Amino acid sequence: MISKNLTAASTKPIILGILRQGSSYGYLIIKKIKELSGGKMEWSDGMLYPVLHRLEKEELIRSEWVMAENSRPRKYYHITEAGKRELNYEHEQWSQVNSILNEVWGIKPSR
Repeated sequence: MISKNLTAASTKPIILGILRQGSSYGYLIIKKIKELSGGKMEWSDGMLYPVLHRLEKEELIRSEWVMAENSRPRKYYHITEAGKRELNYEHEQWSQVNSILNEVWGIKPSR
């Protein structure tokens, strides 16, 4: 399992990255994170929804209720243009951290 601190630090770029691939709702976001991490990251509703609300307040994502046939209404989340810019910034930051860690651990980063 990945540590809680590292998981918490990576919530914004992970959620924005998933939503850049397309709109989604909470359960599918949680499922996608578990799938992408090979089960090493397991998020709960209690962890995901406060982050989604914060990202929405920061206008990095927006939401809308969608009524699907034969199911209950679901709140879908979409990345905004500001969210895409923030994701690019996050990508740059995480790439720099990764490069530093590779140097520290004696691994030559691919450039």
